[in-house]
Amino acid sequence: MKKKVMLIAPLFFGYYQEMIKELELMGCEVDYICDAPSNSNISKAIGRINKNLIKGSTKKYFENKVLPKIKEKKYDNVMIIGGMTFAFTPEMIEQIKEMNPQARFTMYQWDSEKNLPYSTSIHPYMDQLYSFDLNDCEQMSKYKFLPLFYTRIYEEIGKEKVDKYKYACSYIGTAHPQKFKDINMMSDMMKNIMKKQFIYHYMPSKLKFIYHKLFAPEFKGAMMKDFQTKKLSSNEVVQIFKDSECILDAPQAGQTGLTIRTIECLGAKRKIVTTNKDIKKYDFYNESNILVFDGSIDENNPFFTTPFIDVADDIYKKYSLREWLKYMLKGE
Repeated sequence: MKKKVMLIAPLFFGYYQEMIKELELMGCEVDYICDAPSNSNISKAIGRINKNLIKGSTKKYFENKVLPKIKEKKYDNVMIIGGMTFAFTPEMIEQIKEMNPQARFTMYQWDSEKNLPYSTSIHPYMDQLYSFDLNDCEQMSKYKFLPLFYTRIYEEIGKEKVDKYKYACSYIGTAHPQKFKDINMMSDMMKNIMKKQFIYHYMPSKLKFIYHKLFAPEFKGAMMKDFQTKKLSSNEVVQIFKDSECILDAPQAGQTGLTIRTIECLGAKRKIVTTNKDIKKYDFYNESNILVFDGSIDENNPFFTTPFIDVADDIYKKYSLREWLKYMLKGE
């Protein structure tokens, strides 16, 4: 009999679709539930400011869309991917739990706890909590540490041989203040050695830009023309990744966990320059593949002239999405 899984997750860059595909390959029957009533930038922005402001639309979404979809089913696992858009109330999770007393409830925190204070309200309903943030796991025993993953798409990139790259380095990401500042600093300092760059700061809306201009000192001097309002598709992001020899990375302020882009570099066998010094604690760390940016660049560093060095096969495989999902389902 197929294991029935309810997956509650954000629409973020289509990762939920990759999770569904992988779970189905593992023999599971999956029902996907979006974690918020709307995917519009305005609704998500309002929800991030205060969940109470979208409480009415969340209630309507839960009663009219979620309950009819799940009421006749009995699930073995309810997996929740917690991020900034997560909008379900504790009462809603309690109702799902009452409908599925046999199910194992797990939640994965895709951000540091201090960035997700709302999600802690549903922690009491979980059988197991996971986090990508090593510091949170070391400081709070309720969490089990589980880094993010790479999908089969990036695994395939890693198998391809490239003679010449289109870009020496690239970056694609939402323009959070600290991240925006760090990426620009790295990019500017490496222009002599990484001349061909693709830098794409995505700004969801002009309203978001105005908000950052008013309250974020990192945006001093920034202009709207420095940002892109078109969100790149998953296919476009993958193509830029393929065309890049190295990826630039910086976590949001307050994050110490490795970004998914970092793990995708592992999967795709691409070099990475990151501001996250915690990467040195991981078993795949190799200074030939990973440069930790500390505010200065040594142009004579062998990192810039040596090829990517493969990590041990057992280490490489454990960061795949399929292994990540196996771990979540087993509850180890």
